[in-house]
Amino acid sequence: MIACAVEQSSTGELFKAISETPLPVSLIEVTTAKEGESFPLQCRHCEEPYCIDACIAGAIRKDPETGLVLSDEEKCVGCWMCVMTCPFGVIRVSLLPDKKGKIAVKCDLCQDRKIPACVEACYTGALLFGEVEDLIRAVNKSKEDRDVLLNSR
Repeated sequence: MIACAVEQSSTGELFKAISETPLPVSLIEVTTAKEGESFPLQCRHCEEPYCIDACIAGAIRKDPETGLVLSDEEKCVGCWMCVMTCPFGVIRVSLLPDKKGKIAVKCDLCQDRKIPACVEACYTGALLFGEVEDLIRAVNKSKEDRDVLLNSR
């Protein structure tokens, strides 16, 4: 969440970002499951996003080139229909300090970066980014490496 907020900041640097007014907002939220394990809540950039159809202001759109579901805070009227229709609960309400009101915010996968800030900052390697097929191969390879290591003991 910190890496995401710093990415959203005007300075792009942690120690400067914490002094910004308004404070930068994270577009993802890390929550804890009943078992005590943490996981990120972030936009899934759905193939057929309900949030786009629900947005009365046209503030949410799907980029035809990248497939990213993007929101435009300038167009958002704060009706929260996108928040209510998102099946994953990843669109959140955020205070918009320079205007009088609140807007809906969601992950944009750091569209201006090659690798999202959250993935780059994840020191455990739990977050992955890439093509589905490549990620499946990487996960399977990791399982094979673990199996070889465990069986050699």
